[in-house]
Amino acid sequence: MSKWIEVVELYKIPVLGSRLIKTRDMDIAVFRASDDRVFAVHDACPHRGGPLSQGIVHGHTVTCPLHNWKIDLYSGNALAPDHGCTNVFPVKVEDGKVYLQLVGENEEAAC
Repeated sequence: MSKWIEVVELYKIPVLGSRLIKTRDMDIAVFRASDDRVFAVHDACPHRGGPLSQGIVHGHTVTCPLHNWKIDLYSGNALAPDHGCTNVFPVKVEDGKVYLQLVGENEEAAC
């Protein structure tokens, strides 16, 4: 079963920036776009596992700092000509707090 957990207050994520959330199983990058949309993805580029949380956010895309792969923050898919994907996680903002939906032990995050 999935559950929502509070991970950070929205104002603590800079516009066009990110915060790194460490879980027992993986690191998750939570991004804030210029329109205040919030996204959460596994903090690993599908190319070579680069730290997406350290990438540059533009629109609803992040560019991996290692090899410039562009990752769509909605889907986790690499943009052409590259291919591959990283897991995305449901995220919501309520009363200025960001919540992340983590998957249960018997579930997997969507890629």
